Amino acid sequence: EIMRDVCADFEAELVEFNGENNHVHLLVNFPPKVAVARLVNSLKGVSSRRLRQEFPDLVRHYYRANKLWSGSYFAGSVGGAPLS
Repeated sequence: EIMRDVCADFEAELVEFNGENNHVHLLVNFPPKVAVARLVNSLKGVSSRRLRQEFPDLVRHYYRANKLWSGSYFAGSVGGAPLS
C-alpha cells in the first residue's frame, strides 16, 4: 500500500512487489519524465517513515544505523519485454 501510494504520486504503477527477508523487489511502470533515483529515494524515505510510525518496534531494531533501508539500490530496465 505504501509503495503503491508513492508510485501514484509519480504517475507510476506498481505492477509487482515481493522480496526476501532482507530486501524487496518492485516492478514499476513509470513515465520517462521520472528520474529513477528520485522515485527510489521517495519510495525508501516515505516507506521508512510510515513503517516506523505503524511499527514502532522497528526503531528499536534498527537503532544503530538509524535507517531502515540501505543507501544503495539496483535498477534494471525491461522496456517492452513481456512481463511473463
